[in-house]
Amino acid sequence: MLRTRVESDEAVAQREGLIRRSSQLMVNWAERWFPDTYVFVVCICIVVAIGATLHTGQPIAVSRAFGDGFWSIIPFTMQMTFVVIGGYVVAMSPPADALLRRLARIPRTSRGAIVFVASLSILMSLINWGVSLIFSGLLVREIARREGFTLDYRAAGAAAYLGLGCTFTLGLSSSPAQLQANASSLPPDLRAISGVIGFNETILTWQNAVVLLTVMAVSLAISFWTAPSRRTSVTAEELGVDLRIDSRADTQSNRPGDRLEFSPVLTIAVAILMSGWVWNAFASGSPFAVLSQLNTYNLLFLMLGLLLHWRPRSFLESFRQAVPAASGILLQFPFYGGIGYMLTKVVNAHGSSASDAIAHCFIGLTDNTGIFSILVGVYSAVLGFFVPSAGGKWLIEAPYIMSAANQTHAHLGWTVMVYNITETLPSLINPFWMLPLLGILKLKPKDIVGYTTIQFLIHAPLVILVAAALMLTFTYHAPVLPPH
Repeated sequence: MLRTRVESDEAVAQREGLIRRSSQLMVNWAERWFPDTYVFVVCICIVVAIGATLHTGQPIAVSRAFGDGFWSIIPFTMQMTFVVIGGYVVAMSPPADALLRRLARIPRTSRGAIVFVASLSILMSLINWGVSLIFSGLLVREIARREGFTLDYRAAGAAAYLGLGCTFTLGLSSSPAQLQANASSLPPDLRAISGVIGFNETILTWQNAVVLLTVMAVSLAISFWTAPSRRTSVTAEELGVDLRIDSRADTQSNRPGDRLEFSPVLTIAVAILMSGWVWNAFASGSPFAVLSQLNTYNLLFLMLGLLLHWRPRSFLESFRQAVPAASGILLQFPFYGGIGYMLTKVVNAHGSSASDAIAHCFIGLTDNTGIFSILVGVYSAVLGFFVPSAGGKWLIEAPYIMSAANQTHAHLGWTVMVYNITETLPSLINPFWMLPLLGILKLKPKDIVGYTTIQFLIHAPLVILVAAALMLTFTYHAPVLPPH
């Protein structure tokens, strides 16, 4: 059994620090009790269905909302599927494989490797969370392949997740900040309340930099102190993870029908065809804004993978090997679509949905800007546990959050960021966003959630209090509303 060797080193564990011992207790608990991601999402689904029924008294309407919402995020599901596949295809190309091997040789110790992965994950997430998630996961696999190097595969996997679990909403991947800065993306009712809020009021403020540095420092410190010792580390081999990459059938075929599969002609033709679209996309807007769009990101990664593999046969083989890693996304994401609809689309006799009731319960408790910030953070974290989708959820909740912010004279830009910062915290427990990474690492959520839960327990109160304190450094400005 997996825990046998760790339990035999109990005396060693007792001499380790308090944080590390606490993390190991959490890891042991998660390995024993944390369910598979499918079981997790179905349990949440049942809880939300019961709550929505009690709130609205309309069981048939709740059931109908679940069915209507089940397919509501299929475009996003496919986008996430291609995040995994595109990352895999690029990483399995010879040039990317060489880069990963070079980076994997940098760390000298297991603990250093875990901090190294966490640092790269956090920094890359500020540009694009998809790059952070995929590249960090592949880097962990490459480090784990090093001969004679003992790496706790679970702790390293948790470190690879920190960019998405802690910091991606503080950078250019912040969906609410992107939406608020783009007039054409704002629904008329929200724009009439908040106006357009530029990046200089959200992600480019010095207050956001303070939060980022604080979160990064704390995340790396936790990763360092919770990393198991060499004697108590559990490797990928001990977890039953096969790190080998299937060999690709690149042998030249003599069959005339196969010749194009082994020729770069088609690759060059497709690259030329797409070059005009890529040039137009980047010429029409900010490069960072373009890269923050999942469709653009996925297309660029697939094209990059095609070019790096050069020959279609190699590209097709890598694509085939990548598909199984996305199976959890394809099965489970539709359930989250149903959950979102049950929370937001079914209303009671007063026209209030379950999501509305939760929001008003939190936000209507005070007119103090500091306490208002705390309540927004707590509310965002609570609902984010059930509906982990920052951008789409913001469009639903923003009208009453921003109305309350105006009433309490809270800074609108920082209200967006408080919501932003805390909305991602439940991702450290809810396996929704873990699925692409788990597919790459070939792990289950129970393998890493013990470590990410420690991150959550420390970050949640810290981030909420820091964000609330920083709200007091802002001066309220009434929104600049569009002309009628």
